[in-house]
Amino acid sequence: MSASDFVVAVPARHDATRLPGKPLRLLGGEPLVLHVARRALAAGAREVWVAADDERIARALEGSGVHVAMTRSTHQSGTDRLAECADIAGWSDDTIVVNLQGDEPFAPASGIRRVAALLAQGGAGMATLAEHITQPPVLFDPNTVKVVVADTGHALYFSRAPIPWHRDAFSREGDIRVPGEWLRHIGIYAYRAGFLRRFSAMPPGRLERIESLEQLRVLEAGLPIMVALAPEPFPQGVDTPEDLARAEALLGGLRA
Repeated sequence: MSASDFVVAVPARHDATRLPGKPLRLLGGEPLVLHVARRALAAGAREVWVAADDERIARALEGSGVHVAMTRSTHQSGTDRLAECADIAGWSDDTIVVNLQGDEPFAPASGIRRVAALLAQGGAGMATLAEHITQPPVLFDPNTVKVVVADTGHALYFSRAPIPWHRDAFSREGDIRVPGEWLRHIGIYAYRAGFLRRFSAMPPGRLERIESLEQLRVLEAGLPIMVALAPEPFPQGVDTPEDLARAEALLGGLRA
């Protein structure tokens, strides 16, 4: 896709539940949100916006080349924050918006472009990415979201549980004997701005409330979500102090 085909928006909430002040936590001596903004810029989008709820986030991004939308602090989700950002930015309903989570400092540019292209080429209102799970701790970690995909490329279900439950492969606890069977959902999305506004206006669904997974709202409404494999690995995002320490070690290795 060319740079004129999509925009990237990064929701940045200051008071994250598990890692308060997350956008401003330092990674390699720089705010986490700045690392994410640079990944978005590297993808070659027409515009990159950070939807913030705190002036300190805006100040941390000064001179970075991204736009900042100051959004309400009362939003319940990143989707709601981006819907307000879409109105502030004045995007038309057919604008392709890539939602890059604010805790993805190592998101590859190729993956950002891939999810935008997937949406542009398909007929679904929403697109996302996944990658194969090869390690039992990842599969059984409830903080790692799993996705089951139909042969058509549409998502069947997202869960924190290890789905599909393989009766034989799970005959011994923690055993994975069917490589390639399980997929980790990568929390990057693409949708047109009109769908984003519609998504934000939908009431939360029953399954969404049970799993605490916002994307289930779309499936419960009977709307398709396209899923493709990421073109290169997406390191795990930063959601806890332990994740931040792991990201610091990874960054140090990349710079060495």
